[in-house]
Amino acid sequence: MEKNIKVTNPRYQQIAADVAAKIVNNQYKVGDKIFARSALASQYGVSAETARRAICVLSDMQIVKPVKGSGVVITSRENAVYFVQHHKDIDTVTSLKNKVIKTIEGQQKENKYLIEQINLLVDKISRFNRINPFIPYEIELKGDSNYLGQNLSEINLWHSTSATIVGIRRDDTLTMSPGPYATVNEGDILYFVGDDNAFENVKSLFYNKK
Repeated sequence: MEKNIKVTNPRYQQIAADVAAKIVNNQYKVGDKIFARSALASQYGVSAETARRAICVLSDMQIVKPVKGSGVVITSRENAVYFVQHHKDIDTVTSLKNKVIKTIEGQQKENKYLIEQINLLVDKISRFNRINPFIPYEIELKGDSNYLGQNLSEINLWHSTSATIVGIRRDDTLTMSPGPYATVNEGDILYFVGDDNAFENVKSLFYNKK
């Protein structure tokens, strides 16, 4: 996956916005002649080229007018207000974008961890089933079960479900390896073995309405 890069405004735009904000706050007034490019670069600790770009932005927005050899003159407070508001809107959108990206990245990490845990669980279950293939399933026959009062031969359970009955518990009595003529009654608990679909197949046999 391509790495997401945090989005920020270029430094020269930040400087231009800061100067415009000072004009909006009346620290600089229309008609004032303010710093030359070198003075701006020194004030903000940037290169002369970055300072030049900041002045160009202000000039393009008709906030200042460069005066050759003597810095710039402030020409419009209204344009400065518009620029500052526009810059704030951009900052808000950029901030929201970065927050969304951060949230998505966090969710992707959480999803990756969840998938790893699920795979680990499935692997452990598979290992457990290989080690303990004969641990039986069990199902209780309730009053609405199919085949109550019929014997295993009549039910034809193995052909219908591929499961094999290994025991029937009735009250306090457990019958191991019941024969084909063993009957099933309400309240019985059947113990059986089979493949991964055995439980659902047996449940369907006894509880799906015919």
